[in-house]
Amino acid sequence: MSIQETESPSSAGIIDISIAHSPDSDDAFMFYGLATNKIRVPGYRFKHTLCDIETLNRRAQDEAFFDVTAISFHAYPYLQKNYALMGCGGSVGEGYGPMVVSVRPLAPKDLGKTKIAVPGTLTTAYLALKIFNPALQTETVPFDRIIPEILAGNYDAGLIIHEGQLTYASSGLHKVLDLGVWWRETTGMVLPLGGNAIRRSLGAKSMRIVTKAVHDSIQHALDHREQALQYAMQFARDLDSRLANRFVSMYVNERTLDYGADGREAIRKLLDLGHEKGIIPIAPQVDFID
Repeated sequence: MSIQETESPSSAGIIDISIAHSPDSDDAFMFYGLATNKIRVPGYRFKHTLCDIETLNRRAQDEAFFDVTAISFHAYPYLQKNYALMGCGGSVGEGYGPMVVSVRPLAPKDLGKTKIAVPGTLTTAYLALKIFNPALQTETVPFDRIIPEILAGNYDAGLIIHEGQLTYASSGLHKVLDLGVWWRETTGMVLPLGGNAIRRSLGAKSMRIVTKAVHDSIQHALDHREQALQYAMQFARDLDSRLANRFVSMYVNERTLDYGADGREAIRKLLDLGHEKGIIPIAPQVDFID
């Protein structure tokens, strides 16, 4: 469900571009330039919709609903026929990532004895967890309800994403497994979590122009960090300004401007491994728009 929409001022003879991303401080920071009209593109108008990532994954798969949409990398093979990946706009874990947490101390080997609350079966967090151990039992819970559900005793463990990675300890929870650390130790690679996909039917020219606009929006936020952080704070659930700055730094940085060759290799490795293990039934065909 959309929770917020903003639109640039209208003008005649323009191409409307719909952009969707999650209502999180890192995505808000990334799109600050475009959402506040600091970045403008002659002949184009951008409309922004904010929605949770699992819903965006499903919409892109079922409807090709938005021209540009944030997605979990896990979802990409299901929508690759209609979308390509932007070469910018990604969130990458550099030795950190989604975590499994619990009320009482557990070892990773103990996870096979419990049911784990997960934020959606198309999230990259879920894919990484299943690559870690395909036999784990999971149940989908809205991402912002996972910590409360664990604290309520409804689940022994949960897979947390977004700001929960920084706030779980303040709730008295224990880290069982950091999937970003595990992935780095296993593959030697960064863990690519989410990116932006662009609809192929826009045509090659518009795909390149819109991708550059997103790149410029990210660069503007990095160049005007204080103002962009102030804007992003309205989406920083349970984070003070210090933690919001830390969270944004984790997921909006130089790799968000460009994954780099190793980052692109990590995306392909993650998806190919998911396919090899039978988690993803569709052979991934990853291509980027720069």
